[in-house]
Amino acid sequence: MITADQILVKQINKSLVLNYIRKKEHISRADIAKKTGLNRSTVSALVDELITEGLIVEKGIGTSKGGRKPVILAINKNGGSIIGVDLGVNYILTVLTDLLGKIIWEKRIPIDPQDPPEKNIDLLINMIGKAKENAPDTLKGILGIGIGVPGIVNYEKGLVLMAPNLKWENVNLKDIIEEKLNIPVFIDNEANTGAIGEKWFGLGKKATNFVYVSAGIGVGTGIIINDELYRGSSGLAGEMGHMTIDMNGKPCSCDNTGCWEEYASEKALFKYLRDQVSRYTSDSDINRENIDTLTIFDIVDAAKAGDDLAVSAFRLVGKHLGIGVAGIINTFNPDLVIIGNTISLAGDIVMQEITEEVSKRSFITKYSEVTIAPSHLNMHACAMGAVTLVMSRVFASPNI
Repeated sequence: MITADQILVKQINKSLVLNYIRKKEHISRADIAKKTGLNRSTVSALVDELITEGLIVEKGIGTSKGGRKPVILAINKNGGSIIGVDLGVNYILTVLTDLLGKIIWEKRIPIDPQDPPEKNIDLLINMIGKAKENAPDTLKGILGIGIGVPGIVNYEKGLVLMAPNLKWENVNLKDIIEEKLNIPVFIDNEANTGAIGEKWFGLGKKATNFVYVSAGIGVGTGIIINDELYRGSSGLAGEMGHMTIDMNGKPCSCDNTGCWEEYASEKALFKYLRDQVSRYTSDSDINRENIDTLTIFDIVDAAKAGDDLAVSAFRLVGKHLGIGVAGIINTFNPDLVIIGNTISLAGDIVMQEITEEVSKRSFITKYSEVTIAPSHLNMHACAMGAVTLVMSRVFASPNI
């Protein structure tokens, strides 16, 4: 009789073999046995199951180190598809990837945060439906949907407790989408998914301790400690955009005042532009007539082209980002701080201000080196992190 313990051990070993193949990309059965400590017969049996299930493939013959030439194994990228969604405050970015996380289709649409939740949820479901329509035929079909949400999320239940910039409260998003599409759904805070995306696919691959700062319409942080996402006691860690940096400051959508995101986000950038636009009219392409029609991407382009008003706005936001980043570094002593989302698209204009503020304000950096860099995933960090919400479960539990 096979006991529950034997089934669990087999499941763990199967996941170990699958993940070793994923990380090494191309490896033989013999090398898996040598590196994992499993005996060769166990590895062969597990590999045969994974091939039958369509998760790995034999890629050809490797170089012999004496004796028979080994058969090289790799993840079957066509074993299944995954949908990842970055639900922004004013946009939805949806990606469709293969089993290795390579994007094979994507689409971004604008949304209005003032619209009722039902309308934007319908748009979200419609976008996921379009991704599903574009999915290629694979052995396992669509393995799951991951969604990053700009707010406080109960990730175990898939419940959006509060997304203040969207004006959502207690939205059971997981159940709503699973009922419509009959596909497993996994939901997390967008900064957490951004951090996970950086860990799997971006600058965070080689960093053991890092913080991902998502600076868009709001500001959030995803915290990686000892290669694991730090969630805190209730799973709600990372809401550093709502730490107070001015006790008598601006009112925030969270009902506090003086929150960091009110000074270091798109909201702060556009407020500055509207306040200052009359002073720069003759020297700027941004004016009173077009200010309300411009997007953050227009302002990024203007700043990169040298527009004085756009540059000064990004510099001010960069200074305020630097104040918060200095606090993050003093608190967590990370190897790396990654600046992501739309504000990071201004590149050196913002990054220079951040690093200057950190050098002035961070006590830790006098004794411990830290790298501060813009995300190389750019606007895809959250969507790719949402993909990993599904991938991590597939690779942790190959029978899913």
